[in-house]
Amino acid sequence: MHPALSIIFFTSASGAGFGLLMLTGIAVPLGLLPSNPGFGIVTLLTAGLLAVAGLLSSTLHLGRPERAWRAFSQWRTSWLSREGVLSAATFLPAAVFAIGWVIFGRVGGFAGLCGILAAMLAAGTVYCTAMIYRSLKPIRQWHNRWVVPNYLALGLMSGLLLLDLIVRIWARPHAVPLATLVVISAAWWLKESYWRFIDTASAPSTVASATGLGRRGAVRMLEPPNTEENYLLKEMGFHIARKHRLRLRLIARIAGFFVPLLATLAALLGLVPLLAALVAVLSAALGLVVERWLFFAEAKHTVMLYYGAESV
Repeated sequence: MHPALSIIFFTSASGAGFGLLMLTGIAVPLGLLPSNPGFGIVTLLTAGLLAVAGLLSSTLHLGRPERAWRAFSQWRTSWLSREGVLSAATFLPAAVFAIGWVIFGRVGGFAGLCGILAAMLAAGTVYCTAMIYRSLKPIRQWHNRWVVPNYLALGLMSGLLLLDLIVRIWARPHAVPLATLVVISAAWWLKESYWRFIDTASAPSTVASATGLGRRGAVRMLEPPNTEENYLLKEMGFHIARKHRLRLRLIARIAGFFVPLLATLAALLGLVPLLAALVAVLSAALGLVVERWLFFAEAKHTVMLYYGAESV
């Protein structure tokens, strides 16, 4: 699939924003994070800006962005619509939580409940984003059990890295970096499992199965259906060479997981903690953009069987 930059930014930024909101909305009412209003302003503002920027960028991929509001009406059948509904619903309790925390200095009671509700809706939004791709049966690289856990884990990882950086301005945390190390390790394992699955699982669709002529012997396409590039070839026939794929995976491993893991460990041990936490965030941002680019670039739609692909 063609890796559109707007969708790459959307899934990366909104995942980090909603991940940070998930953690803040639960941890602060439970007394696990500082209740300082300044910490609330920075944390919630960062989460909100990332989430909103990501959602707005997703409309750039639409042919008619001004009609994006119509997607909200299809929530009964469309994961895209459910994502839009839940993302919009998230900001109401998040706003009440923010007002109670920042203006009135209250993180418990009704304000705290709103924070927990906002965290649940944020988690639901990330889940719906993952299900947009998980539900597409014609794309083997997306229609599998690893997609949803990967999206949720990467969102939590991004949120924890941001939280570990921000909270160090007000306190010297121990639980946050420890949780970050655990989640980075889990997210890395899930990503490796996903790559191993798409590399080793047999392709369910071939030219023979797509045409229904397999029982008659070997099947091949006589010639492609067109002589020039069309929309399907541009959007669904994106091809990446194996050597580039392996090189980009290595970059994603190092920048997205290995460096953040080492930097977070260094921050936990007190080795220039604020700088180490910043390095972890910046490195993860680079690595996750590469990871998300690969998520789209490695996906193959079954329609490509009619354009020369032997299997997908």
